[in-house]
Amino acid sequence: MRILVVEDDPDLSELLAMLLTRDGHVVEKAASGEDGLWMATEFDFDVVVLDWCLPGMSGLEVCAALRAADRWMSILMVTGNDGVSYRVAGLRGGADDYLTKPFDPDELRARIEAVTRRAPGARPTTLRVGSLSLDPATRRVDRDGVVINLRPKEFSLLELLMRHGGDVLARAEILDQIWDMNFDGMSNVVDAHVKALRNKIDKPFGCTSIETVWRVGYRISAA
Repeated sequence: MRILVVEDDPDLSELLAMLLTRDGHVVEKAASGEDGLWMATEFDFDVVVLDWCLPGMSGLEVCAALRAADRWMSILMVTGNDGVSYRVAGLRGGADDYLTKPFDPDELRARIEAVTRRAPGARPTTLRVGSLSLDPATRRVDRDGVVINLRPKEFSLLELLMRHGGDVLARAEILDQIWDMNFDGMSNVVDAHVKALRNKIDKPFGCTSIETVWRVGYRISAA
């Protein structure tokens, strides 16, 4: 998933980015409400992790502005105030969920997964293409019950392909979705990860579920 962290505390922002990147997500950061609003308006994100107390424009104002602009990505509001009135204001202002500081990393992960499942066009609990299945919550991948261990980027690539099952994804689109906007590599990194993925999910099982579409990109279908 593509996640935007809007947090003015540089240490916490870096920690959140590290945790989420380690899980295989593409993470971008903004340190003010104005920057967060601009990024979330100009680029597509699955989730915005939004601090309430930001310099200039508050998180609540950012949330309201995004909803007014018909930007319906999932928003997880984060704040150090656990008062009921704050939670109510955040939810009524358009946030999908509310997390108070300090929080456990596992709770952050669980809430992010929960809000994306509740979003418009909700994500299914488990993705399936033929005999291949992927559970985004537990990060389990298996084919015919045999568990397949993937690296974070391999998992993200497979999840992206499975969410667009049957659709051809161009290399540039895959780069945009799986690697952050500061990545300056070429499309051969996509080819290398596809090859590694095939060696794990297809080759040992005699399958060919990931198809190369010449001069375009890749798609996945039931083997």
